[in-house]
Amino acid sequence: MAQCMTKAELEKIIKPTHDIKIFTGRSNPELAKDIAEYLGTEVGPMIVKNFADGEIYVKVQESVRGDDVFIVQPLCKPVNEHLMELLIIIDAFKRASAKSITAVIPYYGYARQDRKASGREAISAKLVADLLTTAGTTRVLAMDLHTGQIQGYFNILVDHLQSMPIFVDYIKSKNFSKDELVMVSPDAGGVERTRHFAKHLDAPIAIIDKRREQHNVATVGYVIGDVKDKICVLFDDMIDTAGTITEGAKLLKKYGAKDVYICASHPVFSGPAIERLANSEAKEVIVTNTIPLDMDKMPDKIVQLNVGTLLGKAIARIHDDESVSSLFE
Repeated sequence: MAQCMTKAELEKIIKPTHDIKIFTGRSNPELAKDIAEYLGTEVGPMIVKNFADGEIYVKVQESVRGDDVFIVQPLCKPVNEHLMELLIIIDAFKRASAKSITAVIPYYGYARQDRKASGREAISAKLVADLLTTAGTTRVLAMDLHTGQIQGYFNILVDHLQSMPIFVDYIKSKNFSKDELVMVSPDAGGVERTRHFAKHLDAPIAIIDKRREQHNVATVGYVIGDVKDKICVLFDDMIDTAGTITEGAKLLKKYGAKDVYICASHPVFSGPAIERLANSEAKEVIVTNTIPLDMDKMPDKIVQLNVGTLLGKAIARIHDDESVSSLFE
């Protein structure tokens, strides 16, 4: 008579163990290494290169059949190159029979084009969502989306992480007096984000009136709230050309602020951004490594915080079918 299998042996056959595998495109390989290190693994081998005419070639160099694959690729500049590269990488894993494909997109490019602000405009944030889904993505892990409603553009699962806890810990390490700390929103659209930040620091908020006349050009008018003799922390999701945020810092000093700190998740840093930040009224500019920076070429006042551990924790929870939102409770 054949020997009956134990329950553990039977479960192993019915529910085989799927490995967690981390891969990366060329936009931020250092961040992928940090994530893999936290998870106790290594970044998987993959060839990503360009043909002479610029077309992208991708080949996965190990079996991923039945595995949970996580592809780290922020859509930073050159945005179009990195977006197309991500789509081709996703397609390669789909055809390699991965069990699931999660696009880890710490910085979601095209997020600012999330609605029709005027007639005959494209909604590119939705288009990118459709492209990712069509390519074969089963889940997206993003961080600090420009607007929360972008999650609704997807018909697949989206986990939206916040870098706020990392900034909160950094500001707390400064040991500022609660009586002199004020969180400042650079515009009306960022009030909810700033209020959430202020809640964790038990601090009041202020708002800068900003009016955008054209893309990458905004004017700041006045400050709503008490900032005189206060340490002000300007909090935004990204810094592009740095015009708005540096003008905001100047305005806060004009209104009597003692010191100004700038916090922003995504250091896009286009055009004159670095020079503007170096010459700004801000005492420190605190960003994350969702977008890579050559810190040797950055002004001393720019501080970059690592989000690798936070992303690693989220990936581990996704792989183990555990709550991701518990990271922020």
